[in-house]
Amino acid sequence: MPTSLRRLLPRPPRGFSLPSLLAYLAVIALVALVPLATRKPLILHMWIMVFLAVAQGSAWNVIGGYAGQYSVGHTAYFGIGAYTTMLLLELHQIAPWWGIGLAILNAVLLSTVIGSITFRLRGPYFVLASIAVAEIIRLATLHFKDFTRGAEGILLDAIPPLETPWFTVNFVGKQPFFYAALGLAVIVISANWVVQHSKLGYYFQAIREDQDAAHSLGINLTFHKNVALGISAAFTAWAGGLFALYVRFIDPNIVLGIDVSVQMVLICIIGGIGTILGPVVGAVVLVLLSESLRNPKWLVQAGAAAADSPTIAFIEAHLSNAHVLFYGVLVVVVVLFAPDGLLGVMRAALARLRRRSQGAARGTP
Repeated sequence: MPTSLRRLLPRPPRGFSLPSLLAYLAVIALVALVPLATRKPLILHMWIMVFLAVAQGSAWNVIGGYAGQYSVGHTAYFGIGAYTTMLLLELHQIAPWWGIGLAILNAVLLSTVIGSITFRLRGPYFVLASIAVAEIIRLATLHFKDFTRGAEGILLDAIPPLETPWFTVNFVGKQPFFYAALGLAVIVISANWVVQHSKLGYYFQAIREDQDAAHSLGINLTFHKNVALGISAAFTAWAGGLFALYVRFIDPNIVLGIDVSVQMVLICIIGGIGTILGPVVGAVVLVLLSESLRNPKWLVQAGAAAADSPTIAFIEAHLSNAHVLFYGVLVVVVVLFAPDGLLGVMRAALARLRRRSQGAARGTP
């Protein structure tokens, strides 16, 4: 290509690789074919829960992984997304796609208020403040039961169809939620890539490495932390709204419990904080672990175990409520032996194999 013509073409973004993009699109297309290969409800349910976990972990990764602000109060934005979507649909008959949009707006506004207060703190004090804010919101949801229905929760009767000039989507069964959750996961992963390879992402990473040094270079700490929190809160609220529509029932303990925030953090810790694929790996591991303990019957539908398997019977009898214990054990093992997460272990193993193959090639006459 002539040099003059090359100069006229737009430059690809930092970190862009055409083979990587094609591989990414190929994986998305392959996963999108899953509902055509199987219609077993439990199998599709597993995929949906994995996609939602990927979206939550990747959303938290923006503020926790890139900006280095370990918020353990993200359940506030997840709950805001769920409650805004469900209240607007159930009480005011506002379609959920508009409700999710308003939920995202509410979460960004709430994150601005919370961030302007809590970002004055650092380290463990910020972590405690984020937990306190989320707990205040949960208790307020329980108290103002005339508006939120309190501990009674909100049960959704039906979801109106999504009508466009070209097609109509009826939210019956699991297939529509499969594609909705897949689309959300793809969007959040892509947003992580953009953040990581943009100037904004470099500012976030500078703040993560050394806040004082970043401030001395002219980076506005409060502003960029709030931007990171706003991006993270928006995607978390989107995941909360979609989760509420999928399960069709919410209450303060389900969508505003501290375990929701802890799961987001665990996804990134186990997979690899501050990486694009880390939350994907962590989400797959956590969802497979928790769902296999809660409802191992999906293994039967997947063909991985027989219906009369003694392992399935043992899990149902003794381990159905042990997923939190296994979470703790897994985190301890990862922190002690794989501080960079499972993705770091995979990269180290590939690097060792590459060095061995290169050494063998040099020794071959």
